[in-house]
Amino acid sequence: MADIHIADFYKDVARIFAQLYLSFPRKITLFVEDISGPDSPDEFGLHCTRFQSCFSTMIWLAETGYIHYESTIRQEALDQVTLSHKGFTVLYSRLDMEELSGIAVDADKELPPSVQETYASSIYLVRQALKSGSSHAIEQVVQTLLRK
Repeated sequence: MADIHIADFYKDVARIFAQLYLSFPRKITLFVEDISGPDSPDEFGLHCTRFQSCFSTMIWLAETGYIHYESTIRQEALDQVTLSHKGFTVLYSRLDMEELSGIAVDADKELPPSVQETYASSIYLVRQALKSGSSHAIEQVVQTLLRK
């Protein structure tokens, strides 16, 4: 089992990708609360470690070229954020199903080719992994995406 903070990182990446893909190509304000859940700052105005880690994940995705943003809103959101060309391409592409064990995919050979293509897309697999709630499935999909 991976360290909890690494499992949270993979889950955050998957949720960020899913949310930005849904709004692509529009720029949106991406709130940390929408990804990691609500948090109340302490008496000094500091957020919990989990909240800060989620914000750092957003910044990391920008620094590594998966997303673009124009500004931060304190440490609570990224403003005018969208997938970069790299991020969109990774999510729209197909994943090699050989690399992903244990993820339930409805890959019926009798389905039309367009539906089979949808089931093989990276974003579909991200959504399926999130829907399953399996940390292992989320980790597998995100690791595979980040290696592309």
